[in-house]
Amino acid sequence: MDDLLRILQPHPEDTLHLRLHRARSVVLTASELVEIRAAQRTFEGAYIRTALGQFSFALVVLKIFTAEFYSIGALFATYGAGIMLVSMYRRWEGNRQFFSEVGEDGLNRKKFRTSGNAVVVLTALTVAAYASLLGLTLRLGV
Repeated sequence: MDDLLRILQPHPEDTLHLRLHRARSVVLTASELVEIRAAQRTFEGAYIRTALGQFSFALVVLKIFTAEFYSIGALFATYGAGIMLVSMYRRWEGNRQFFSEVGEDGLNRKKFRTSGNAVVVLTALTVAAYASLLGLTLRLGV
């Protein structure tokens, strides 16, 4: 029953509109393209650079240090993968932040979604990673 209801629902990009165009067929102005490119350079690039830095540090730890440090290298590799997932989530949210949608009551509403959800997820991931790093470091001293 749920599958049937899901099939009958319109595609999400058909309900999102910008200047009366569906999201799938919108043609952006030069200023909107500049805004989107700036957001991609600033945010998406930062996530990718951070993830690559974590992968690089994990590789250094795994190649240079002894087997006792392998868990720390694996932690940073996992942390880098988590940042990549947050980056993909942030991009998915960002693709929808400029559009308006028609509500259930038939009214047209502007839709702007901040990246607050991605920030909360990244903060939780970072706190968990550094708590794990602290625990692994303390375990090395024992």
